[in-house]
Amino acid sequence: MIHIREGTFQECVDLSSKIPEFNSPYKIEEYKKRCPGKYLALIAEIDNQRVGFKIGYDRFKNGSFYSWMGGVLLKFRRMGVAYSLANFQEKWADENGFSSIILKTRQKHDEMIAFSLNRGFIITEETQIIPDEETRFWMQKSLNR
Repeated sequence: MIHIREGTFQECVDLSSKIPEFNSPYKIEEYKKRCPGKYLALIAEIDNQRVGFKIGYDRFKNGSFYSWMGGVLLKFRRMGVAYSLANFQEKWADENGFSSIILKTRQKHDEMIAFSLNRGFIITEETQIIPDEETRFWMQKSLNR
């Protein structure tokens, strides 16, 4: 069974260092810099083992919640961990007065793009970058307010 709980910056940093898609994961100082106000750091656990994380914050101060970063350890993918983290984050954001979730991803993260589209996100902006796999996509989903 997947258990989702609020976590710490350090737990997110530790997990991010084990996610292969993150070439150079952020240090804890970056988390503290980005999240001085309202934020949510989530940890997913299976059998008391940390297997994934998701963190977001009030980046734009416009009613949207920015889903900054997250990941699931390779061994625990395709088990519903990312889905559970996203459900918790969306419910929390809605209950805390946010009207939408915004995220940014890269073209090379095609599984993240597909996951987000399947959850009701739409692509709102594309920033072309060379090489193409580094092209950024901004995505947004309205919440049930």
